[in-house]
Amino acid sequence: MAGETVITVVGNLVDDPELKFTPSGAAVAKFRIASTPRTFDRQTNDWKDGDALFLTCSVWRQAAENVAESLQRGMRVIVQGRLKQRSYEDREGVKRTVYELDVEEVGPSLARATAAVTKTTGQRNGQQQAGQQGGWNNQQQAAGDPWTNGQQNRGYSDEPPF
Repeated sequence: MAGETVITVVGNLVDDPELKFTPSGAAVAKFRIASTPRTFDRQTNDWKDGDALFLTCSVWRQAAENVAESLQRGMRVIVQGRLKQRSYEDREGVKRTVYELDVEEVGPSLARATAAVTKTTGQRNGQQQAGQQGGWNNQQQAAGDPWTNGQQNRGYSDEPPF
């Protein structure tokens, strides 16, 4: 949608993602990240932490389930999404404003870690993903997918992986 603020934030998970389901069955995971800028102080020859930015993030559907299963408190993540502002009154009647992130993409930061990626076989846009119906079966995926862990790349199949 035009006019939305799309940002990418790198930070650490403050707590484990919390997975819930709406009455209609849609999965939603909420988590908070802290992004703290670091600068090098040449006078003290040391790194200094700046003020941390805390953002509450929401991710939906299959991605929510993947986040809840894959990520945990303390992990460094890269999150991209639409920045939203919300105002409310607290119990004492003070008006508050919070900034939240509607997540489109999320993943672990690999700057100081490794990750093993596993494709899911859940629903996507009303269709089953690879490995569940026609097209690629798991053997074809492994043979034609350079991202499959521990498998050799023998080229791509004529059929798409989704």
